[in-house]
Amino acid sequence: MANQNNPLQPLLDRVPAPFKNKYFLVLVLFVFWMVFFDRSDMLTQWRLQNSVEKLEEDKVYYSKKIKEAQQERLDLEVNKEKFAREKYYLQKQNEDVFIIQKPEKEDQKD
Repeated sequence: MANQNNPLQPLLDRVPAPFKNKYFLVLVLFVFWMVFFDRSDMLTQWRLQNSVEKLEEDKVYYSKKIKEAQQERLDLEVNKEKFAREKYYLQKQNEDVFIIQKPEKEDQKD
């Protein structure tokens, strides 16, 4: 009899059955909370995944640079004289060093 006196009863009758189930409502609220409001929500997870991918790319890049630097260091240790001559233009006594530079190409305007 209480249902007949309720003015909202016609509206409640039109609500689908799953939305009347309290367990379904709690599940929907839980999923909504986890996706949008939780500390580790979907947006945060997406941002963290992007930063992890960028850091992995940086790791590969710097690993490559480290290998290049180690190879250069080994070359330096093996051939110190060549390094000194090429980088600092050092020379022995009674020796002439000629530095040949390629001319820069100028833009030709037609």
